[in-house]
Amino acid sequence: MSTVPLILDVDTGIDDALALLYLVSSPEAEILTVASTGGNVPTAQVAANNLAWLDLCGRPDVEVTLGSEVPLVGELRTTEDTHGPQGLGYAELAPSTRSLAHRDSATAWVEVARARPGEVVGLVTGPLTNLALALRLEPELPTLLRRLVVMGGAFNHPGNTTPKSEWNVSVDPEAAKAVFDAFSAAPPERRPLVCPLDVTETLEMTPEHVRRLAEAAGSLPAELLSEDDPVGRRSRTGNPVLRVLVDAIRFYMEFHREHGHGYIAHMHDPFAAAVALDPTLARTRRATVDVELTGTLTRGCTVADWSGMWGRPANADVAVSTDPDAFFDLLIERVGAHLCL
Repeated sequence: MSTVPLILDVDTGIDDALALLYLVSSPEAEILTVASTGGNVPTAQVAANNLAWLDLCGRPDVEVTLGSEVPLVGELRTTEDTHGPQGLGYAELAPSTRSLAHRDSATAWVEVARARPGEVVGLVTGPLTNLALALRLEPELPTLLRRLVVMGGAFNHPGNTTPKSEWNVSVDPEAAKAVFDAFSAAPPERRPLVCPLDVTETLEMTPEHVRRLAEAAGSLPAELLSEDDPVGRRSRTGNPVLRVLVDAIRFYMEFHREHGHGYIAHMHDPFAAAVALDPTLARTRRATVDVELTGTLTRGCTVADWSGMWGRPANADVAVSTDPDAFFDLLIERVGAHLCL
């Protein structure tokens, strides 16, 4: 099996945590560095989550860098109501005893890409701030990277932050625009692959998925989440990684129920992680993507020109569909097997 060298840029975050675990569980994933971006929670908390979660998942060797504390323009907005006070729902992680890397996240993007030109896949599951800053240091990143995979945007789908904008883009629209503009220079076979809400909101993790994952991990007692459970019930499994994951996912399911989605959890970021390793999991359509910055009602909206009306070359391959059952089967198999070790 050939390896996929990866730069990860995350705002951990419940679904980011599962994305990290999925990659740790995937033998072909070569995680070179993990960048921390403020988004779901502030940047320092994201970095602390990354260190502690990677330690618990058995990867204390992976470098974690600290990224920008603010977007390119304006104040940072965070969403603890969605992800909990520390970003991981009801879960509590023991603080890591190791330190962050000396280099910052933007520098890590540049140095890792330069060290292995044409090999490295960048995966961003949070705001694009660090990558936008890295492009200021190294404008050739679009040709140095093998590919970029982004979880973000909404096209023929409502937003989840405003009626027209998705969270990651909405936090730092200027960064998103800078990235899409810069990656217009990427050759067609290296166009960014964008995983928008149009697809990721079809990936609904249910209590049955959690039960199957725990069963695959050999967990006792069984993890039987129910919307009839008391709010905030905690996992009793003896597996410490699974316990954190289930306590995080329960919070996420309660949030989705409160907002009218049912007792489920949209798994945006694990899907993007899976696509970074295997792009065939998504059916894509090429487009020219841009980001609205000045609209009174539409700031942060991602706009796709599917038909070439702007007369500009395509700069993205946008995921338009996937097989949710196949994705969850893959996730449960990989993560379950890893947790059994």
